[in-house]
Amino acid sequence: MSERGLDELLADLERTMARLASGTAPLEELVAAHQDAVKLLAEAQARLAQLKARADETAELLSE
Repeated sequence: MSERGLDELLADLERTMARLASGTAPLEELVAAHQDAVKLLAEAQARLAQLKARADETAELLSE
């Protein structure tokens, strides 16, 4: 299974948030969308932390 890129994660999160914002779906679907959003947000935050760590490592190497 390949790792999703940050752009894909954010697009998925945006679509999920739009489903939540519409508020027209049945309650069960809104709860599921909320759970999806929480997971997507956590995954995006983890991906950002990885990217920041790589950027910090690169900056450190360049400053040597």
